[in-house]
Amino acid sequence: MKKLVLIVGLLVSSLGFSQQEIKLDIADALVIRSLEFSYENYISDENSFGVSALFNLAKQEVDFRYNENMMITPYFRHYFTSEAQWNFFGEGFVGINSGKKEAVEDSGIYDLKYTDAALGVAVGTKYISEGGLVIDFYGGLGRNLFGSDSPVLVPRLGLNVGWRF
Repeated sequence: MKKLVLIVGLLVSSLGFSQQEIKLDIADALVIRSLEFSYENYISDENSFGVSALFNLAKQEVDFRYNENMMITPYFRHYFTSEAQWNFFGEGFVGINSGKKEAVEDSGIYDLKYTDAALGVAVGTKYISEGGLVIDFYGGLGRNLFGSDSPVLVPRLGLNVGWRF
């Protein structure tokens, strides 16, 4: 019981005294009809961790869409620059994704559902205004590790707009 109280206390105190951000990926929302929300918490001036949740709203039949219907992405970022407003970062992520993949068999075409986890890297840049506005742009690629029915590669692209508090 004492260990549980200590762990909860450390978690609450680390979240209470650090910089935090909430963001929406506007490129995904406007271009491919999906919503991606992100939360990021700074461990130090140079490191942060976060989580993104992607929900694909486009129909399966659309020509251009993510394969994933849903993806939860915990990530870790290291910032290479120490300037106050513009920062360049590298990111490592794990993308837990699920969706449908079209499969062809003798009897016809059908959708094959999958769930998998991708391990990947991304790079990007972030602008932080003095008032708290955050804009970040990043790109990267991951590889699904476990399923044979899932796509091999998972993209990680974004243009986020959010708020730091």
